[in-house]
Amino acid sequence: MKALEVLKSGVIGELVRVECRSGGWGKPRDWWRSSKSISGGILYDWGVHLLEYSLQLVDSEITEVTGYAKRGFWAGKTKWGQDGIEDEAYAVTRFKNGVWVTLRVSTIDADPKPGMMEVTGTKGSLWWDYENHEIIVKKANKTVVTKGKNPEPQWANYYANVADHLTKGTPLVITPEWSRRPIHILDLADRSATEGRAIKAKYS
Repeated sequence: MKALEVLKSGVIGELVRVECRSGGWGKPRDWWRSSKSISGGILYDWGVHLLEYSLQLVDSEITEVTGYAKRGFWAGKTKWGQDGIEDEAYAVTRFKNGVWVTLRVSTIDADPKPGMMEVTGTKGSLWWDYENHEIIVKKANKTVVTKGKNPEPQWANYYANVADHLTKGTPLVITPEWSRRPIHILDLADRSATEGRAIKAKYS
């Protein structure tokens, strides 16, 4: 993972926060991902992947999650009606070491920032999308931007590992215990948005 490599190199300094973002402006498609009761909500699709990346970067326990959500703009404009997903949802996850991770998925953002993830440290930042990344650091009061291409996706290795686990007993790289962490964050964010309060984490 390029972000982990950059973070470990120290080029952007001590980790402060991770921002995850996806979406833009536009009516959700009429498919199962647009149903709140079926999909779980707007954060659950891409959100779980972005959180999984984030949790590789933050070496600390989850302490609490706060969620926010806006509903009603697209309601009635899709086949799901009032069971449609949120127009936008936002989650803030706090960690024991003081780092925080934000996740925002939107269908009402008319001016989305570049990149799907941004890692901010005390010396600079790294953002990336599917293919490209930029490292932005301050040197002698100057801003230095280094652009690059991301490594090829490793999806094939993931599925090969699952197949080897089922047929050969090979240990899983992504364990059930690990998978529980991003799902726990999404569940707490959804409950928090409904209840209007931060919720302490049960699984760290």
